Amino acid sequence: MSTPTDLRSRKRLATRQGISNAATRLFHEHGFDHVTVDQIAAAADVGRMTVFNHFPRKEDMFFDRDEEGREMLRAAIRERAPGVSPVEALRLLAHRLVEQGNPFVDFSAQSQEFVRTIEGSETLMARARAIRDELADGVAQALAESAGRPPGDVQAQLAAAMLLAAWTVAFLHAHRTFRQTQDSAAARQAFLSLVDQGATGLNAALAGSPYV
Repeated sequence: MSTPTDLRSRKRLATRQGISNAATRLFHEHGFDHVTVDQIAAAADVGRMTVFNHFPRKEDMFFDRDEEGREMLRAAIRERAPGVSPVEALRLLAHRLVEQGNPFVDFSAQSQEFVRTIEGSETLMARARAIRDELADGVAQALAESAGRPPGDVQAQLAAAMLLAAWTVAFLHAHRTFRQTQDSAAARQAFLSLVDQGATGLNAALAGSPYV
């Protein structure tokens, strides 16, 4: 995310990050469902209403980088190089994120805390599923726009649904691989291998469309 230049925006961003950090620590220590907003506000040294001004829902504090991820996917499609298909641009994005060590594709002891916290809360699991569906909708819209097609283009919806399904399987498999091996490199390779397989499947399924 870009860093705001004016003091007021920087202070607001710092407050938001402080709330998120305090919430994440408490969620990992006690479990999401056992932490209250008042406890988060106290840990972040802010008022209860300040918390809600930054995060309308408690789960938003846990998935605080959700919008950043959405924009990353949209930008990969929108800003792809000439001659690169949208599906290929997203495949290349996955490889680039791994190469850069981006936190979205971190498979490590630290990321296991994140996964375990989700697995320990039905609320977080439901929100994770909702985010996946919302991501699919956003990708479908970006795909349709890239081809000059209407937002409801069925091929764009199919491509987005298949892509998110492949990435979800890849993420889960990579985390399981790390949990079993404690090998981050092996987990990253497992992730990319499935992403690549998903892209191959998309290319076959959508042959002749403007998305491959």
